[in-house]
Amino acid sequence: MDFILEEEMIDLLTFCLQNPNSDLIESKKQRFKEIGQELFESGGVDAMENFFFAVDNRIQGEINQDPGSFRLLWNGISDEWNYQ
Repeated sequence: MDFILEEEMIDLLTFCLQNPNSDLIESKKQRFKEIGQELFESGGVDAMENFFFAVDNRIQGEINQDPGSFRLLWNGISDEWNYQ
């Protein structure tokens, strides 16, 4: 299950980074938010951090783009997760 979510996150963020003007961006971001909620429910903020760290490293390595701004989409899931 974890591997599947990680791969889905990579696909979503890679799409968003490579297609910033697509009509599908909002639906991709919404699914990314849902994944953040799922991660929080199963493992708390630690799970969110661990997943995002792994995804961030893969995306930067594969397409040389920084997905860091997408962390903001998970703001509000937990008081502990608050990125600016």
